[in-house]
Amino acid sequence: MMKLSDRNWEAFYISDEKENGIFKLRASMSGIDKNKLLDSKEPQIPYITRSDFNNGVSLFVGKEQKEKYQLDDGNVITIGLDTQTVFYQPHSFYTGQNIQVLYNENLNKYTAKFIIPLLKMQVSKLSWGGNGATLGRLKRMQLLLPVDDDNLPDYAFMETFIKEREAEKRKEYIDYCKKQLENMAVEDKVAPLANKQWKSFFIGEIFDYFVPGKSKGLNHLEEDMFSGKSYIGATNRNNGVLSFVQADKKMIQKGNTIGFIKNGNGSAGYAIYKYESFVSTSDVIFAYANWLNRYIGLFITTCSDMSQEKYSHGYKWTKERLLKSGIMLPVNEYGTPDYEYMEQYSKNIICKKIRDYLGYALVENHS
Repeated sequence: MMKLSDRNWEAFYISDEKENGIFKLRASMSGIDKNKLLDSKEPQIPYITRSDFNNGVSLFVGKEQKEKYQLDDGNVITIGLDTQTVFYQPHSFYTGQNIQVLYNENLNKYTAKFIIPLLKMQVSKLSWGGNGATLGRLKRMQLLLPVDDDNLPDYAFMETFIKEREAEKRKEYIDYCKKQLENMAVEDKVAPLANKQWKSFFIGEIFDYFVPGKSKGLNHLEEDMFSGKSYIGATNRNNGVLSFVQADKKMIQKGNTIGFIKNGNGSAGYAIYKYESFVSTSDVIFAYANWLNRYIGLFITTCSDMSQEKYSHGYKWTKERLLKSGIMLPVNEYGTPDYEYMEQYSKNIICKKIRDYLGYALVENHS
């Protein structure tokens, strides 16, 4: 397997307007404000913004937009100004404002995956405001890249390096999927959700006890991405994980719990399930019960999130309000929550998804 140390490295300007520059660099040709997008019955084109999530894709839009906006071709790298977000776009796309586009004839999904982490390290030095990722600053920026015998960027090495790593990761993932399917045993058929009887329960009556998060903030903790505990905060992204930290045993809370987010920017009212032990801010209240496991937890958090929209900074979960909050759950013949049904329903959904992903990974493995 190839190593990064197998090649010499040289510095190259990003923009080909500079000597030894490697990319054509321009602003996106669309740059449509979101409120000017035309509605479509077939929204199939990615709309790229400066977001750091979902490969920069904010939503999908129709191909037909106002004539002055041109569709950008795919197989390019996009950079969001101010936010310093960097992504590879394989397909044609439209963008919001302030998106720069990089491309050259050697770019493909493999070389892009090699180059993007290097680009991110460079643009991370920039920031919002006076030191943002302007076009001028990008043109003056350089990248260290592996070179061939002619001291030119070694795109063949970059592509092979990424392909080898992907093959390795794909094998790990295939093995993981197979093990997960074995652990969940055989699927049992269950009634569709629409065929079950449902009933409203107070959250306070179905859980045994509640515990708030204990941490005062990341400033009091040492971050540790490799061996630390997950650090939970007021976000519904990444299952509530903000970082990984080392913490005193008194601050570590046990897992197999559902966390209810009290407040946060757009996250108030969401619920998360945590299997492993963790450290959390006081923005989350954790509920425990002897019937809870990861499959029931995933089912209940989904049910809970159905009522998330009523929560905000002005109306957030307190412990008292949480105890009296209602949640609709499927019930058994006795009118009590049907936890066996919830568990098997979740297992069936997970098994189906794993098989879908496994089928895709196996096809990619032989392509």
